[in-house]
Amino acid sequence: MMMVPNLPVERQRSTLVRGFLLARTLVRMHPRDFAIAVFGAFIFGSCTVASSKAIEWVVDHVILPRFRDGRVAVGAVVTGCMLVICIGLVRAVGVVLRRTFAGIVKWRVAQDLTMSVVERLVSQPLRWHQRHQSGDLIARAGVDVDMATEILSPLPFAAGTVLMVVMSSVWLLLTDIPLGIVAVILFPLLTSMNVIYQRKVSPHYRAAQAQLGMLSAAVHESFEGVMVVKAFGAEAREADRLAVIAARLREARMRTVSLRATFEAALDAIPALGNIGLLIIGTARVQSGSLTIGALTSFLYMFTLLVFPLHLIGWALSQLPSSLAGWDRVREILDEPIGADPTEALLAPAPGIGVDLRGVSFSYDENTPVVRDLTASIPAGSTVAVVGATGSGKTTLLELVAGLLAPDRGTIAVAGRSPSMVFQEAFLLSGSIADNVGLGGQFDGAEIDEALRLADATEFVSTLPAGAGTIVGERGVSLSGGQRQRVALARALVRRPEVLLLDDTTSALDPSTESRILANLRTALSSSTTLLVASRPSTIALADAVLFVVDGTIRAHGTHASLLESDADYRELVEAYEHDRDAP
Repeated sequence: MMMVPNLPVERQRSTLVRGFLLARTLVRMHPRDFAIAVFGAFIFGSCTVASSKAIEWVVDHVILPRFRDGRVAVGAVVTGCMLVICIGLVRAVGVVLRRTFAGIVKWRVAQDLTMSVVERLVSQPLRWHQRHQSGDLIARAGVDVDMATEILSPLPFAAGTVLMVVMSSVWLLLTDIPLGIVAVILFPLLTSMNVIYQRKVSPHYRAAQAQLGMLSAAVHESFEGVMVVKAFGAEAREADRLAVIAARLREARMRTVSLRATFEAALDAIPALGNIGLLIIGTARVQSGSLTIGALTSFLYMFTLLVFPLHLIGWALSQLPSSLAGWDRVREILDEPIGADPTEALLAPAPGIGVDLRGVSFSYDENTPVVRDLTASIPAGSTVAVVGATGSGKTTLLELVAGLLAPDRGTIAVAGRSPSMVFQEAFLLSGSIADNVGLGGQFDGAEIDEALRLADATEFVSTLPAGAGTIVGERGVSLSGGQRQRVALARALVRRPEVLLLDDTTSALDPSTESRILANLRTALSSSTTLLVASRPSTIALADAVLFVVDGTIRAHGTHASLLESDADYRELVEAYEHDRDAP
């Protein structure tokens, strides 16, 4: 994982100090590129000061002699033109270096941060993700990273501007002390205004970023459930729900915009007033003979040139609150400890045992256990059906065996310690069928074709335009539910797992297809242990044994026939399944 330097994020620190620490942290990720950008900014700043001096020379040696004497020396004209052109060319080189490498460093840092956030997210266990909204996590890896790195855009220019302000201040004071004092005194005034602005606007930026995360989560949820929304005619309700969240985001952003508009108006006024002051005092100095017209022109030109760079410093400082708000949300993810890998809790069973559960309990919260005291020993190579009413804990049991969840108490031993699980909802990525089957591994075409055959998917895959190379679209939208389920099953089978977990996987298939798949599994994976959540009586009957789960506990463990005879609740549940299958 890309290591991101640590940065204190205490709210009590001033925005300016925290902004400096943020800039230093981000710059250290790609210091060479940033140094080149700053070098370009220094060239630009130095040439800007030099251009002001060149203007003074041109006025005193070219323009004034032309008005005073009616003529000017050709050499003076050529010298003046060469001065202006050469300084302009060198300054252009500085602009190119600054803009090019400022963009490079920003996007490289953004890429590194995004990858760090994504790697931290995918490293978190399933239980962590179940506590967080996916839309908010998407916002942190995207919008928040962009906001955090936005401070890098003006930073090289701001650094060059600082040099330019120092050089011009020295030059202004050396040229004429009264005018220099008027010009220099405006700089701390601008800085003070920025500090006041930051303190007022920072809370509003943080609130806006939080609202943006909530809106992203809500939109993501709405898009994910678009079929449900349309099926129940809830479009208006969803639109109203999103409108309320969007209105909160708009209000938070409007507060920042209002403050920023007032701040920028004040920034515009200060240089204008400064120019007026310089012109009044400068005119008096020229009339007294203390200053040449060329020097006054240079003064006004220099101060005018500094207006935009000073605006940029203001923009950089005004960008700090939003960048810090984005950075705080990014750091919350990067500072989040990575939970223990649940697969590390899986033990190796005794020889001849595929899955062994000893007193396993699990709860999503402290007060409501989902499964408790699960104890069972499943022989290697056997097929066991997990049967129970809705909400009894069947899926949680499989997720514990798969190593997706870690038990709160008890031990789980799994042969091979790398089980493959096929979920009830078949999720496919937007790549090809072959990409989805071989996800996370290195498998050749023959292995993928064999997995598709075992999943009874060869026939429909062969009819597709590019066979296994056909792109299935987002979430496999171009395939039917049964086709997606078989591709998902092939994804598990290509790994030849010692333990295969099927969470009601064959429910979307017709009985004959299901029967062929289970026969293929018995033949090709005869040594593998299979646990399958089943609700179809014909499927249950094919299993070697049944785990009957009631209210999170294993109520009974035996063959289908023996449980039908000995357990009335099991018999009633299976008869209900049969009735549901036969109902028109």
